[in-house]
Amino acid sequence: MNKGGAGGNERRGNDPRGGGGNDRSRDSGPRPGDRDRDRRPDIRRPEGPVEIEYDKLISDSLYLDNQAHVLVARLRDLDAGTRSQLRRLYGAVRRACRAPEADRQHQFVMLRARLAYTIARHGLRSLDPLEKLLLQVTRRNETRGYDRFRDLFEAIIAYNE
Repeated sequence: MNKGGAGGNERRGNDPRGGGGNDRSRDSGPRPGDRDRDRRPDIRRPEGPVEIEYDKLISDSLYLDNQAHVLVARLRDLDAGTRSQLRRLYGAVRRACRAPEADRQHQFVMLRARLAYTIARHGLRSLDPLEKLLLQVTRRNETRGYDRFRDLFEAIIAYNE
């Protein structure tokens, strides 16, 4: 027989979910998914949309690496994109790069359509800069641009693991 009047559990009355006992959601410690979130604290995440500059991407490997980190951080922060979605897209990028030169631009145009569909279907708004960059790459139709886009996508896959 409880003499407390509230069933002996004072927390139950204060908890809006009706739970009690050991509630982990109130811990201020890191959650399991948070441990990888800030691997590179020296990279600041931009507040607005990321804009990837085509010419800098072509000429500067460190810029490519930095943009890959920024996109992965935004993907983790904003979207719930799966690794398999990114890998499927990366496979399409690799196939497009291996296409014969006469067909390469068409393959990348179709890849942009596929990327746009994936972004819209799964709400992956953090990949919008990739879609914009892909438009620039296909308009210029340069082998080096296609290769650098593939390198950027490969870095995104690697950093997202």
